[in-house]
Amino acid sequence: MRFSVSHSISSCRTLLLIAGFAVLAGCQTAPHGPTSSQTEARADVRSKPTFRERGRDILLLRNAKGNNGVSRPRSELETHTTRTLWGRIRQGFLLDPTAIENARIDRQRLAFASEPRYFELTSKRSERYLHYVVEQLDERGMPLELALLPFVESGYNPMALSRSQAAGIWQFIPSTGAVFSLRQDSWYDGRRDITASTAAALDYLTKLNQMFDGDWLLAVAAYNCGEGCVGRAIEANRARGLPTDYWHLDLPYETMNYVPKLLALSQIIESPELHGTILPDLADSPYFAAVTIERQLDLHKAAELADIPAEDFIKLNPGFKQRVTAPGAYQLLVPVDRVEQFSTALAELPEEEHLSFQRYTVRAGDTLSQIASRHGVALGALREVNQLDTSMLRIGQELMLPYSASSPAAPAAAQPAMVASRSYQVRSGDNLWEIARRHGISVASLKQQNMLTTPALQVGQTLEIPGPASAPSNPDREPVVYTVKPGDSLFSISRQFNIAIDRIREHNHLGTHLQPGQQLTLRIP
Repeated sequence: MRFSVSHSISSCRTLLLIAGFAVLAGCQTAPHGPTSSQTEARADVRSKPTFRERGRDILLLRNAKGNNGVSRPRSELETHTTRTLWGRIRQGFLLDPTAIENARIDRQRLAFASEPRYFELTSKRSERYLHYVVEQLDERGMPLELALLPFVESGYNPMALSRSQAAGIWQFIPSTGAVFSLRQDSWYDGRRDITASTAAALDYLTKLNQMFDGDWLLAVAAYNCGEGCVGRAIEANRARGLPTDYWHLDLPYETMNYVPKLLALSQIIESPELHGTILPDLADSPYFAAVTIERQLDLHKAAELADIPAEDFIKLNPGFKQRVTAPGAYQLLVPVDRVEQFSTALAELPEEEHLSFQRYTVRAGDTLSQIASRHGVALGALREVNQLDTSMLRIGQELMLPYSASSPAAPAAAQPAMVASRSYQVRSGDNLWEIARRHGISVASLKQQNMLTTPALQVGQTLEIPGPASAPSNPDREPVVYTVKPGDSLFSISRQFNIAIDRIREHNHLGTHLQPGQQLTLRIP
């Protein structure tokens, strides 16, 4: 069943929208990523005409009229939030979702409104990225409704992966990512990179908008199902003498609901109090800045330098698949209030503490996949580091294994030979990652050994551990008290005792710096 735009949309509205699209046609500047000097970056952005300046007349008219064309005051909540990021997004709406009446939108809006914690949860996840996306859209003069697309696509989760292998907040499939120059290899996936994927998504949306003569609804639909899909639907309607706007097209089921989801979210953002929704406060200010590094760096070490939890640092830099930056020069995203500290600490970091490699000599019976699994290294990374174009190995061959303090199996010496599996009973609080780290194996090998298809575990469940001959960690073992020596760092101590940096920090409530003579409690595996 097809639904059409309500006849309540006036011809004046139509002319205004056309005028708005005409404005957009000349606004295709490339995005600019954040710099380490946020004051300068912010001043540079504001020196350029923004969407609100270019479309002032459209916005004034839209804000002044209600559903019946009479003026209406902004609510108390709207007035309050105009200084927040939500208020900025609202002021940059171009598609005017409140003027569209459609049953498909109504259903999606009710679905969102029925989940009171939806915005609480997704807003928390998006707070690291949303301001940056809005900035890039604003610079290009694009509708700020498009900042809501990652809510529809991924819930603003950069680690989201669909059944079709679409990845990142913008959900690029591998082939489309490659078309828009998003590098994808064993070290790095540009589809998960916040700044790179956002630039690619806005490039793609701009291209689609031009392809469909400035119709943003058709452009958004094509972003979901492809320009060919929308183009064929338009031609089919044209051949039958039917309207060719989005609402009359026969599109895949997902795409029929995709645009309504975006517009439903826009309606809720426009007037949250009318829909029983409370929007968490998000500041209209940058969350992160970009710092260029010239060589590889362990993200756990980077988090230590910035004095933030490793998990938070990784969420800003999800494109690095090995939790280590890829070879060559790259940009790391760092919280704005930690940039100076991070940059200073990085400049003082000894060369040997960036990243280490371990030598491994191939033995009889070894395979490349076994070596990768045993040492917690991705197979692709192992191939790339050693420039291997085949899986064939020879006894005595030396391999370089990328090793950092965050590696789940990071031995200081040669790996012992593997022995038969041993049993382990799952305890309260256990998870696959913790069990694998404790026994010096990878999560993949643990799942394979036990034929696990999900990460869910039950207390009392028995697992078979394919471990090295060395004894597994004992959670009941007495901790060791270690006195910090001159020249020690969390990184060097973690390597010495084979304990993850985050564990040392957690058990000792540490910041970044250590003092000689300071005593640390170490729970050694």
